[in-house]
Amino acid sequence: MIPTQSLRSVLPLVIGLAVGGLGVGLFQHSRPGEAGSPEKQIQHLESELQQARTRIAALEETRPRASRSPAQTAYDRGREIAQRLREGRTVSSDDLFRAAQPLLRDLSPLFERIAEQKFKQQADSLIGELARKYDLNPNQQDTLQQWFSEKSRADRKKWNDLISSDDTTYLQLVKSMRNDRTDEGMDPVMEGLLQGPQLEAFKAERLEERAQRVQQYADRQVQRINNIVRLDPAQTDRLFGIMAQSSPDYDASIRLEGVTGEIAPANMHPRDALRSVLRPDQLAEYEADRERRFLEASREMNKLGVQLPADWDEFEFGP
Repeated sequence: MIPTQSLRSVLPLVIGLAVGGLGVGLFQHSRPGEAGSPEKQIQHLESELQQARTRIAALEETRPRASRSPAQTAYDRGREIAQRLREGRTVSSDDLFRAAQPLLRDLSPLFERIAEQKFKQQADSLIGELARKYDLNPNQQDTLQQWFSEKSRADRKKWNDLISSDDTTYLQLVKSMRNDRTDEGMDPVMEGLLQGPQLEAFKAERLEERAQRVQQYADRQVQRINNIVRLDPAQTDRLFGIMAQSSPDYDASIRLEGVTGEIAPANMHPRDALRSVLRPDQLAEYEADRERRFLEASREMNKLGVQLPADWDEFEFGP
């Protein structure tokens, strides 16, 4: 069963996009850094960004309010949401995300620099581990370093495009953050650097890592469903295969422990596949529990004046 606490986190996460990320970044880097250190550089960038935002805010106030579009400032969108809440109307998580978008855009230079520092630390750690395991020479390490630098730039552009587009939904944003990994796409690069036994060892290790992630995800999903409706052994095996295939780490070459049933077709959503596996009485029980959780979460969110997302149950099947 999906925890109610996960549903309660919908609103804080949306708001956190606007202020939480900045607050965490500033808190983690609030201690004075040594001269020339990454912390000191970030503090300098934060100071410059704050000065720029102050100048922008002053210029905005000199313009007629009617001439400003909602995409230009978070103030206008936030004021509209506050007015709707005062009138007793509800707002959605996408409304809150739309209100946060201008602020996210304004703060993107700071977020980019903090993300770049974090990514570099993770990449350096991973390069060091791979160099030790597979005896990479300096040139090979430089190749990896260059690839990670390019990936960091591509990831930051993808993030900026996501938060800048008016077509982006809150669900898409959450899925993007959930699926983000430093080593995503690294395998072809490493396979081009290694040969013989080292190459085979790397492939085997990466395949095992993916298999473990897929198995953990599928086990978690099957247990969640089993807590709602009692599954028989055949259903458990079929659902495990369905959930394994829906994992973003799934690959047809992966051999999963204890799987005897067929893997679900790639074009079938796990929710639809689930309905094809359950008996009518189980499906009715599952849908009743889903409706109960929806009503409970809706009541909690409505107390805050926020609508539960129409696609809220997509979070159940998220990685």
